[in-house]
Amino acid sequence: MPKTAGMTRRKREVEIPIEDSQSIRASLTVPPNARGVIAFAHGSGSSRFSPRNQFVAGALNEAGFATLLADLLTPVEDELDRQTGSLRFDIGLLSSRFGAAACWLRNRQRLRELPMGYFAASTGAAAALIAAADEPAWVSSIVSRGGRPDLASERLREVRAPVLLIVGERDTQVLDLNRTALHRLNAASRLSVVPRATHLFEEPSTLDEVVSLTLAWFSAHTA
Repeated sequence: MPKTAGMTRRKREVEIPIEDSQSIRASLTVPPNARGVIAFAHGSGSSRFSPRNQFVAGALNEAGFATLLADLLTPVEDELDRQTGSLRFDIGLLSSRFGAAACWLRNRQRLRELPMGYFAASTGAAAALIAAADEPAWVSSIVSRGGRPDLASERLREVRAPVLLIVGERDTQVLDLNRTALHRLNAASRLSVVPRATHLFEEPSTLDEVVSLTLAWFSAHTA
C-alpha cells in the first residue's frame, strides 16, 4: 500500500456542476507542492470509492500528484444504473461528465497551472480519451488500466497526448481490443501487459505493477 506517514495532504469532498443545475460528487486530494494533477475516469458501475483506483491515487499523492476521483453519474443515475446497467456504456454521457470534471480542475486557482493527466479504467478509458480529443490542450498524458479504449472508436485518432494502455496478460479479450486501439492512436503511446493479471488485477503484486507503470508514465509526461 502507498506510504502516508508524515505526509500532509488536503483531501476534501467537492461537487462539480453539470447540466440542468445538477452536480456530480468527487474527492479532491492535493499534496504539498503538487507537481501535477490527475483526473480519474471510472466506468462499468464503479465509483470514486473503487479500492483499485483509491490504491493508485494514494501512490500518486505520495509521489506529489494531486488527484480528483469523480463519480460520473449523479446519485439518482447511479441507482438507475445499478438496477438496469443502462448508463455504464453511455460513452457520450460519461465523456461529457469527465470533460466537466477536467474543466472544473482547470478553473481551480491552485491547480490551473499544473500539468494534468487522466487515469481511466474500464469504460472510463473511452470517456477520458474522447474528452482528451475534445480538449487536447488540457491533458499532458493518459493511463488506461484494463480499459476499453476501443469504445472511443475513430476519436482515438484525434488524441494528441501520449497514452499508456495497461492490460492484464490473462484478460485476453480486453487485451485484443487494446492492441487494436493502440494502432489508432497517433501519439507516442504504448501497451504494457502485466504478467499473470486478470481484468481486476487481483493477483498478488499485479496492482503494484500498475502503480509502478503509472508513476513512471506520469512522471515522464505530466510533471
